[in-house]
Formats: sequence, C-alpha cells, structure tokens
Amino acid sequence: MHRLALLLLLAAPIPALAGQPAKPAPSGTYVTDPAHTSLTWRISHFGLSNYTARFATVTANLEWDAEHPAESDLAVTVDPNSVRTDFPFPKVEDFDAKIGSAPEFLAGKPIAFVAKAIALTGANTGTIKGDLTFRGETHPMTLDVRFNGSVGEHPMDKLPRLGFSATGKVHRTDWGLDFAVPALGEDVELVIEAEFVPPKS
Repeated sequence: MHRLALLLLLAAPIPALAGQPAKPAPSGTYVTDPAHTSLTWRISHFGLSNYTARFATVTANLEWDAEHPAESDLAVTVDPNSVRTDFPFPKVEDFDAKIGSAPEFLAGKPIAFVAKAIALTGANTGTIKGDLTFRGETHPMTLDVRFNGSVGEHPMDKLPRLGFSATGKVHRTDWGLDFAVPALGEDVELVIEAEFVPPKS
C-alpha cells in the first residue's frame, strides 16, 4: 500500500469515535491482542522516584457476557521471564534475567490471576476480585477496571474487539518478596491496558 494511503487509513476516525453508532462486540470467548495489551508495574525507589518496568508476555482469556458483564470470566497468565526493566548497564549483569528467575525476586514461576467476582460500580467501571499467584503463593487481589468500549467490527481487522484499562496494588511482602524493603517500596502498583479479540480458529 502506498505510504500516503496507509497514513490516511490510520488517520481515519473509528466510527464509534466519530459519533456514529457502532454495533457492540457480542458475547463469546476473547483473548488478548498482544499488540494492544500491556502490563506495567512500579515501586518506590528510596522515595525519590518510582522504578517502572513491564512484562512483555501477557495473555488472558475472557469469557465475555455482553448482556451481564458481571457474569464474565477472566483468567490471566504472565511470563515472569518476560520482564523488561531497561536497566541501563547490561555489561554489569543480565538484570531482566535476574528479576525474572532469581529466588529473591520472581523465581521463574508462572504468574496467574483468576477472577472470582466482578462487580459493576458505574456505567463503565467495575472491580474484579480474584486470586493472584506468583512466586508459588496465591493471595487475593482487586483490580479497578474501566470498560473503554467495544465494536462488533473493528475497521482495521474487521473483528469484534473490546478494550479495558485497569489498575491495582499489591503488597509484595504478602508473597514473600521482601528484597530491600523499605528502601524499595513494599507496594507494587499495576497499570494494565488490554484489547480483546476472538481467538484464531
């Protein structure tokens, strides 16, 4: 495709954003679109800044109930070895590998979140209470979620699509991760962006 034509296509407004009615995504099974899904976390660094990093591999399965969203089901898995810190001194050590696999950090064990209860708090907001497993331990966690909307047919790929933003906070010591507390904060703040599409057949 000609570069100018591609730029014009990308710049074209999505019908739902242009004020035109759009058919919402139907109920069914959805999975995360990796190109539009991110999980970022941050902790206090000596009280001077918030050290921020992300996980590159996040996958989720959503059983979406369009008529009764609170009846939906959600399960998320995160690869601990996909952590990306952008640590600026790669010659010192493989910092990402250490964070992902070392026993005092994520220990190389799968991270999983399974929703147990979804509650609506507004027209497009809600909470998801569930079980978070990492470092081999499971404890409850709550996410505050905003439903950004859905379309029955996205103009780019012609697939139904849903979008969510979420935030949460965990006390890492609850999972036995007590490295350098309190110099490095006990609270880990999570920021999640996710778009869901039907799984490939």
